[in-house]
Amino acid sequence: MLAFILRRLLQSVVVMLVVCLISFSLFHYVGDPVASLLGQDSRLQDFEELRERLGLNDPFYMQFANYIGNALRGELGISYRLQTPVSELIASRLPATIELAMASALIALVFGVTLGVMSALKPRSFTTGVVMTLSLVGVSLPTFLIGIGLIYVFAVELQWLPSFGRGQVVDLGWWKTGLLTESGLRSLILPAITLSLFQLTLIMRLVRAEMLEVLRQDYIKFARARGLSNRAINFGHALKNTLVPVITITGLQLGSVIAFAIITETVFQWPGVGSLFVNSVQVVDVPVMAAYLMFVALVFVVINLIVDILYYVVDPRLRIAGRAAR
Repeated sequence: MLAFILRRLLQSVVVMLVVCLISFSLFHYVGDPVASLLGQDSRLQDFEELRERLGLNDPFYMQFANYIGNALRGELGISYRLQTPVSELIASRLPATIELAMASALIALVFGVTLGVMSALKPRSFTTGVVMTLSLVGVSLPTFLIGIGLIYVFAVELQWLPSFGRGQVVDLGWWKTGLLTESGLRSLILPAITLSLFQLTLIMRLVRAEMLEVLRQDYIKFARARGLSNRAINFGHALKNTLVPVITITGLQLGSVIAFAIITETVFQWPGVGSLFVNSVQVVDVPVMAAYLMFVALVFVVINLIVDILYYVVDPRLRIAGRAAR
């Protein structure tokens, strides 16, 4: 298993180097960082001194090496718009995005697996028909339209939940959380549901399809012939063998939720990393855009690595193949 993890780590390093190169190229081909930092009224001597201090006169390979070294130390440059270190901006907004992503992923996973198993065990029931019909709505409607609809119903008409913002947060020093306050929890409900609906329907349909396929296998028939209970067959054998594709989709969707919660954060004015990126694009704040690109890549690389390890743990065929290769 150690060799398996090392191979995946090496692949992850290669991917991050490529992304770093793309991110670094933004600084060279999208605007002039010196002009953005100093402004047009500065002296020519100030421009030259800043270029020298930033190392912009060095060869390309040396600048790229310095860029990677700074990124490894968490130094991602200075925001042109706010004149603040980008790492501080991302760190201040990351808790909001993480909490929103985890809440939506939890909703999607719990309800997706539950409804998928239920619809597979009772494929012709009225409840299954209703669930499958509603799932088409979750897949078909765009996220921003779902968010606006939820705001209109629950915030405008019923006035049960807030329509924007994160609510009151508690400062834990290294983390600001809204999960410990009533207003924070109430503010989380609508954006979390909005962000989870597409993932929920995807997981539900995948679990249903895999479960129906597994229930037709011969070893399930043998288990029934041995007199095992339906509970043991459905959850001990059938559900367990649907985990591999579910882990894949859930992992990738979690990465998408963390990285691309841009629309939901914009609709609900959620102060996360996605809304920071949208504001940066509007003013061409290159350091923030480049840092966000690296952040997205890191999220997917880490989650894919975790998914690959879970594959190895869940699927015994991979372990057997690994031992046979040795």
